[in-house]
Amino acid sequence: MNMSKQFGQQQQSQQNLQSHHQSQAHSQQQQQQSHHAQHQHHHDAFASHSHNLSSSTPHFTPSHMQSQTPLSTHSQLSKPTSEHWQEQQRLAQVSREATQPHYYARNAHVASRQAIAQLGPGAKKTEENKEERGRRMPYHDEKHPFTAIDFGGQGLRALANNLFKYYFLEKLYVNQNKLNWLVPEIGMLRRLTFLDLSQNDLSSIPPEIGMLTNLRTLLLIDNNLVDLPSELGYLYQLETLGLEGNPLNENIKDIIAESGTGELIRTLREHAQGPEPPNERDWIVLDEAPTGEQERFMVYSHNILCDKYTTEAQYGYAPSHALLWENRREVLLGEIRQRRADIICLQEIDAESFNEYFRPQLAHDDYRGMFWQKSRAHTMSEKNAKLVDGCATFYNNTKYILLDKQVVEFGRTAINRPDMKGEHDIFNRVMTRDDIATVAFLESRQTGARQMVVNLHLFWDPQFKDVKVVQVAILLEQLNRLSREYAKWPALKDKELFRYANGDEVDEEPVEKAPPAPSQEYASNTDIPLIICGDFNSTSESGVYDLLAHGSLSSSHDDLAGRKYGNFTKEGMTHPFSLKSSYSHIGELEFTNYTPTFVGCIDYIWYSTNSLNVTGLLGEIDKQYLSRVPGFPHIYHPSDHIALVAEFAVKVRKESKRSEADFGHGSNDHRHRPYRCL
Repeated sequence: MNMSKQFGQQQQSQQNLQSHHQSQAHSQQQQQQSHHAQHQHHHDAFASHSHNLSSSTPHFTPSHMQSQTPLSTHSQLSKPTSEHWQEQQRLAQVSREATQPHYYARNAHVASRQAIAQLGPGAKKTEENKEERGRRMPYHDEKHPFTAIDFGGQGLRALANNLFKYYFLEKLYVNQNKLNWLVPEIGMLRRLTFLDLSQNDLSSIPPEIGMLTNLRTLLLIDNNLVDLPSELGYLYQLETLGLEGNPLNENIKDIIAESGTGELIRTLREHAQGPEPPNERDWIVLDEAPTGEQERFMVYSHNILCDKYTTEAQYGYAPSHALLWENRREVLLGEIRQRRADIICLQEIDAESFNEYFRPQLAHDDYRGMFWQKSRAHTMSEKNAKLVDGCATFYNNTKYILLDKQVVEFGRTAINRPDMKGEHDIFNRVMTRDDIATVAFLESRQTGARQMVVNLHLFWDPQFKDVKVVQVAILLEQLNRLSREYAKWPALKDKELFRYANGDEVDEEPVEKAPPAPSQEYASNTDIPLIICGDFNSTSESGVYDLLAHGSLSSSHDDLAGRKYGNFTKEGMTHPFSLKSSYSHIGELEFTNYTPTFVGCIDYIWYSTNSLNVTGLLGEIDKQYLSRVPGFPHIYHPSDHIALVAEFAVKVRKESKRSEADFGHGSNDHRHRPYRCL
């Protein structure tokens, strides 16, 4: 990493720390390397480990790690000195020589010439039967006048609050001062890769230090530390942890001396006690008016993070037990059951998990399901294909009948369009993606109201915004075609539910219910209630969002980047549906995807405004809890995405038409059209 900008003269007065701190941040003309040159030759002794996640206990002092002997005031080992402890001593020697005020700023030009990045012996490993899912990289295209500040040797007793507004800092040097405590706001500087707190009077480190998951070097040399917060285990990319000169707990000292930084971080992470659970997400009521004849239903949508993508390399801030699929799926199932939604849409669920876990488990809760895998499964062996993820939609069997189900394979559909034949961008950018959407056509047993439920997962890469726009345009085109067919779909002949289908006992008294209403008829395809939900991998500023919300997108939109996609880029894109994001009623959530490298809203539940009203939404995650959890998955959040839940009311139609079923051989224009009741 480069260290930016030159540091100017420092003010000597310490009466106003805020002004003092701001005076340090003078810019350098050239980008400099991350670490001081005298530190670089030590990094090869430490690994860049990749394990994962959470614990929020104040300090790491589990019973099996407690020292039963008096703590010494010096970190000297009774055992023969190891290479790891020799490294600690070398780091300490270099640190103790950096006594000149602003030492690192003055010598930054030396570091930039001499620094050589090295990987330690613990470089990230590739896990068997795992794949790297596309990850969003942070902070690209952002420019700042400086990215490093050196407060070294200033006699500081506290850090000014304004310092923590410099969220873009990558290096912070606060060595050779008089700090006796570190404020929790340090966790706001999440881009730090180098932090030097050596030669202070610190007796503890706040748990919020665990938010700094980009740290490669953390120097705490010559302080008064006995224990370390368990949250230090979140720092899965940490290569160098300097602890010499602290009266450390003997067990912590032994680990760092005998096994090095990587093993200590792993131990802190794996053996930490679990944090207190977050507060429940609020249920936000948007419409408390009496429903009258309105039918209400609830939709649940969640990217559950496929097991194959849950690698320690990508989610190294989580303990291994929080990544274990057997544990995660239980938490996922528990939340699904807690929400009691009528329709459940899951993304990133593989065939094995659908067939062997979620489908049989949810059958006990009266759900039936449909599932399609991403298109690459067609070319694989049965053994490998069962691990390919896709989209699964479950529906309440007592409430709904499945009339039809379809899959939209974006790549295959695109190359079959006559206007796209010969377009290189289609072959090079769209056809190579195997993302899909599924469509379920449902009918309410009681009211006869019908609806289309779309479950999708778009391509992830931010550099392929054009591909995502084309995928949505293809989907909307297919929905327009399908909805025209569904508007002519024949009425159901039999909607009675088999008595024991939802687990009633033989001797149980049947519940009195109104007889099922006839199937509703829709004069226009756009009158059919429509839900489109899933992982769109697109923010609210994207072309994908604009196309869905506004019904059209110009062929010159920035996201298309001048590429050629047949009529989509010749004439622009349009669709006939009146759509709105359900969460736009409260301003969209701050995030639906939460990791150290990306925090943003990319999941949505869209609905047709002419036929549905939003009546309730599941609110945001507890912010206080988030202040000490750097990313998901986490013990209480088994995916890097959060679930979305929205409740809808079907608008009462002014002249609602009913289509009576044809039970005989009389005339019926639609009796030749088959339907599936699953």
